[in-house]
Amino acid sequence: MNLFDLTGMVALVTGGNGGIGIGMAEGLARQGATVIIWGTNADKNAAAVEKLGAHGGIVRSDVVDVSDEAAVKAGIADILGEFGRLDQAIANAGIGQSRRDMFDISLEDFRRLEDINVHGVFFTLREAARHMKERHANGDAGGSLVAVASTAAIHGAARNEHYGATKGAVVSMIRAMAVELGRYAITANSICPGWIRSDMTAGAQGAAKFNEKVISRVPVGGWGDGADFAGIAVYLASRASRYHTGDSFVIDGGYTIF
Repeated sequence: MNLFDLTGMVALVTGGNGGIGIGMAEGLARQGATVIIWGTNADKNAAAVEKLGAHGGIVRSDVVDVSDEAAVKAGIADILGEFGRLDQAIANAGIGQSRRDMFDISLEDFRRLEDINVHGVFFTLREAARHMKERHANGDAGGSLVAVASTAAIHGAARNEHYGATKGAVVSMIRAMAVELGRYAITANSICPGWIRSDMTAGAQGAAKFNEKVISRVPVGGWGDGADFAGIAVYLASRASRYHTGDSFVIDGGYTIF
């Protein structure tokens, strides 16, 4: 038996139309999973579907704002209506926002990040878990919940106290889900990416001083890419991770430990 064969599995990746999300979605598609992408940009969604469709599997997309609880519920219902199941939900959608200093961070800033980075993750994984629990009761056990946090949950993120707070919340939330849902054969894990090329880091990628002072310290060398997350997505969807839950995977080229 191929532990990493995902044929017959259905996976959702929020924010799956670029960066880390599309890297994860592509890994899942390559291994035979049906992949559903959620994003708020219809054009980017369509481009991602076209790219992933080259692997020969079923790929769908939907415009869903994960901060909208009703939209998330409707989106999960649509997936179940079309495919009848959901085996993995990856809550990857998130936003960042750097300010001049912490005194510039407003309540509005804080709430906006919380709406997407915390509430959006919770809504997505809660609704996916609801279905997985029902499947377990009907004799079809198993399910994987994954949340993308950040190394900002581990080390100090100056001028990003609100961002770091949301990512720390995600790590703690996942641990609670792992304990509560383990009895239903549902695993829950988080991922903490380091410095990864994406739209969110576009400004820093072109900043010579940032690359000299920060990226030069990455032991593996340089920026990471979305493709570096294909393997972890496949592992967490597969039979190989059946007994692996409540963990936080740091994928940062060694930056955090150096």
